[in-house]
Amino acid sequence: MATKTQGDGRVATMEPEQREAVFDIFRRWGYLQASLDPLGQYLPPEPFPTPVPEGEFAAEARKYYCGTIAAEFMHIANPEQRHWLQEQMEQAGPQQDRARILTDLIRADIFEQVIQSRYLGTKRFSLEGLTVLIPFLDQVLASSAELGVNTAVVAMSHRGRLNVMTNTIGRSPAEIFAKFEDVDPRSVLGGGDVKYHMGATGEFKAPDGRAIALHLVSNPSHLEAVDPVALGRSRAKQTRAGEHGQDEVLPITIHGDAAFAGQGIFAECLVLGALHGWDVGGTVHVIVNNLLGFTALPEESNASRFSSDLAKRLPIPIFHVNAEDPDAVMRVAAIAAEYRHRFHSDVVVDLVGYRRHGHSEVDDPTVTQPRRYAIIKDHPQLYKLYAERIGVDPEAEVRAVQAEFLDDQKEATKTEDRPVLAQLPEYWSAYHGGELRPEDEIATGLPVKRVAELARLTTAVPEGFHVHPKVKKLFEQRLEMAAGTRAFDYGMAELTAFASLLTAGTPIRLTGQDSQRGTFNQRHAVLIDVETETRYTPLAHVSDTRCEIYNSMLSEAAVLGFEYGYSRDAPETLVLWEAQFGDFANGAQIIIDQFIVSAESKWNQPSGLVLLLPHGFEGQGPEHSSARIERFLQLCAENNMQICNCTTPAQYFHLLRRQMYGGKDRRGIRKPLIVFTPKFLLRYPKAASRLEDLTSGSFQEVIGDSQHLGNQIRRVLLSSGKVYYDLLNKREELGRGDVALIRIEQLYPFPLQRLNDVLRRYPENAELYWVQEEPENMGAWNYVEEQMQSIVDKRELRYVGRALAASPAAGAHKVHHDQQEALSEQAFSANPKAVLTARRLVRKKR
Repeated sequence: MATKTQGDGRVATMEPEQREAVFDIFRRWGYLQASLDPLGQYLPPEPFPTPVPEGEFAAEARKYYCGTIAAEFMHIANPEQRHWLQEQMEQAGPQQDRARILTDLIRADIFEQVIQSRYLGTKRFSLEGLTVLIPFLDQVLASSAELGVNTAVVAMSHRGRLNVMTNTIGRSPAEIFAKFEDVDPRSVLGGGDVKYHMGATGEFKAPDGRAIALHLVSNPSHLEAVDPVALGRSRAKQTRAGEHGQDEVLPITIHGDAAFAGQGIFAECLVLGALHGWDVGGTVHVIVNNLLGFTALPEESNASRFSSDLAKRLPIPIFHVNAEDPDAVMRVAAIAAEYRHRFHSDVVVDLVGYRRHGHSEVDDPTVTQPRRYAIIKDHPQLYKLYAERIGVDPEAEVRAVQAEFLDDQKEATKTEDRPVLAQLPEYWSAYHGGELRPEDEIATGLPVKRVAELARLTTAVPEGFHVHPKVKKLFEQRLEMAAGTRAFDYGMAELTAFASLLTAGTPIRLTGQDSQRGTFNQRHAVLIDVETETRYTPLAHVSDTRCEIYNSMLSEAAVLGFEYGYSRDAPETLVLWEAQFGDFANGAQIIIDQFIVSAESKWNQPSGLVLLLPHGFEGQGPEHSSARIERFLQLCAENNMQICNCTTPAQYFHLLRRQMYGGKDRRGIRKPLIVFTPKFLLRYPKAASRLEDLTSGSFQEVIGDSQHLGNQIRRVLLSSGKVYYDLLNKREELGRGDVALIRIEQLYPFPLQRLNDVLRRYPENAELYWVQEEPENMGAWNYVEEQMQSIVDKRELRYVGRALAASPAAGAHKVHHDQQEALSEQAFSANPKAVLTARRLVRKKR
């Protein structure tokens, strides 16, 4: 029990409650008066929002909470977590291995200086000013190794990336220097990537001998885009590891302070990582905080005192540490590693330092921050400050490290070999990227009995499970489909394909905002008991193979990034992401452009991810019509993906099976597959498929017109997707037996030879028209016109469709209907353009 001597000499008893009350104030607000900014410019102490008591309890609390470590954790509702954190804060820190810390600091700083001296004026995005990151990561990994971690996935932006590659991931310095020598010709000829975006693999050896496999995720410059990718990769690795995967695989994400908010994607990731379908057991988030964003000051980047405040909306601890107190940084690193392991929760560590050079080394920061850089100019490197603090002369070690790096640099100037910084894991040995080949296409039909058995399995529910009456009726109809007495719709074709893959040992992971039921009430892969609301997934019981189907949060960018990352470490799994409407892929464009489309070309990283994008003009307005076919086609090159627009359930069935199978066995090639899935056609009778369409054949890249052949054909209408049925109905209405309809089901790689074979069935003087729903500047028209130049010869390929437009589709259903009717009439008119003009005049008169 504490005592206090009063002014008159009497001794008064201080109750524990009084001490607790004082400490409570400092636990809540002590971080406001911590000494965090090494240069003393941008983070001066702030007053507490409550009166601050004085006395011995306050002095004791101030020692713990107002030093070079500031902790924010009182917003966490869980008392066990709060109590554990305050216990860690309210005790003396452990003895640090100061020799190891000093070595890490020396290697970090000298690495940067050697690059600066040998490659002056070359961008490297130096870590100088925050080289404490290297011993910090060393401590996180060492502590995690003791806790059972054997794999870590690291995501970071370009600042300090080369330093981390060498001093944490363990790549040879010569490999890094070789990148400055441009010995990789691909970096000049258009493939490959710049050195500070590339990924790397390596191994960390803890002081006790334990090893951790390290994976630094390749990352473009787009702010924080890599975060969900790293989480997805971690989840896949954890799944592969089994029951204790979360304790064995550690995700680490490293952020810039101004980039922490990014495009909002990191805020999504904070929530995503705590949801059941995306839980990774907690992530260690590190802010490499130089208190500058390019040239922007903290008050121009942050709406509050700390860039980390974004994370305070969730129950996770945030530590701010002065980056020039390495002992404090090591203490926080150990606490972060243990907290993540103990509570399977995220933790944020904000390392507050500075940036010695400009945003890059070719930038002059004195133009925008002259006073700050006047201070930095004379500020010693951290290793010198730390060596002086612990009473060690570092010069001999500095000379040895410098000589080592210089020797590596000389070696790099002699090599002509392209350095390979990352190796695909062993589980990729059966899979590959590269060119799509004919042998990747095989028959994907199933025996009739097999289809019936799969239908039974996908519609079976436990005894006593109360299925919704509408779903029960649907399941009865699905059994009729499998029996051949009812045509297959898309929902049943899809589930049959899924079940066939699961029973063959192919895991499935499908996520999206409404993917369990399906946006259009068409899937019902997960059933809900109408009395108890318990859930049951029939597909999860068709075999022992893993099947995951989750409704996601209302996010596109983070969820798609996560699923892309998952596909990168689960090549044996059919991984699918479904947009609620295809238009919503807009929100994930960075993930599509920077990873899905280009990762194989830039980083030699294949992926078999499938995107399901509902597409079709049905009068639902500009935001629920177009999945932007034109954008994907503009991104097509070098066999980088597959783009398909199916018009029948059977085609969709074969396409899903083809994605995982080919040749004599499992399909070895892994390519992203973009599928423009239907809405209206999901239940359209004319789009339905017969049982025999699923039990034979394979995916048809081009579907010819089997009923309209021969010399009587005067016009050939080519189309892709739903508009085919508009044309089919109009042809029936007009009785036009002289018009043939051809469907292009795969837009990329464009099936030129197969299309040419189909066109040869018709007279050479038959008119050729491309018909689409989308405006002329959208859809596939411009792409198809270019692709078909070599087979059109002297014939003109003409366009029928909506006129050029800024918005994808009309908002009013009546306008849509008129446009669609005019479009169909154009396709069969003797003078198509005249019909559209007339229609426009009619609408105008109204």
